[in-house]
Amino acid sequence: MYRSLVVLLLLLVFFSACTGRRGQTVEDIPTPASFEGLATAQYLTQVAPPQGFRESVAFPEIDANLNLLAGGHYTVYLEFDGVFSRTPRPTEATAAAEVWFNQVGSSRRIVAQITGEMLGREDNNFEAVRLGPDPFLVQNGECLKEGPDAQAAVSLRAGTLIGGVKQAVPAAKKAVINGVEVYLYTFATADLNLPSVQLAEGGTITASSGELWVAPEHNVAVRFYVNLDVTNAIIFGRALPVDGTVIIRYDLYDIGQITNISVPNGC
Repeated sequence: MYRSLVVLLLLLVFFSACTGRRGQTVEDIPTPASFEGLATAQYLTQVAPPQGFRESVAFPEIDANLNLLAGGHYTVYLEFDGVFSRTPRPTEATAAAEVWFNQVGSSRRIVAQITGEMLGREDNNFEAVRLGPDPFLVQNGECLKEGPDAQAAVSLRAGTLIGGVKQAVPAAKKAVINGVEVYLYTFATADLNLPSVQLAEGGTITASSGELWVAPEHNVAVRFYVNLDVTNAIIFGRALPVDGTVIIRYDLYDIGQITNISVPNGC
């Protein structure tokens, strides 16, 4: 019960930032990947993963083990396009976030942007920073230096938002993606953990495509892409079920690199 409340709070914070400027430039917001240009990997020879990664892997929260890295950053992107169930009324939304983390300095930064219909709001964005124990949240050009909203926003994680894969098996292929050697794993729809997608009665969910790239050297997921077809699904905690497609993209960059994170503009 407590976990459900925490997840709901995080999603509400992520998808309910006030409209308007937050004191940051548009260059701070990550640009969503082109769906026509997703095959950016430099493919190497087909080969089995090293010992310990040859049977299967599990990343039910896609950002698992990032706490073991000195630093890095990742992008996470979600898109929904479809209609409200049993109606012709269209609805769509996108959410993009970029997260930097510095374990050495106990700091974290999140820049997020939401467009379209999310919990009845449109075109929202925020920036959240944690420096040691101190959280900062900038939304609508105003700064909140403490409080549950700031704590929840800066604690938002990709694993909480998009989930991950409960089990994936090797696909006998390796590549260099985002500057690190990775191995490809595949999975079935039933293997997905999707906290932001829940089914109403009679609802269905099917992964039309999906791939998971893992770096055994660091025991982290470097890329997680999946396209979903859903019917009668509750997306992002919204009140009405929908039918359509959900696109999820996650990429991890700069493994082990330390980023200087400071108090956000406006605070």
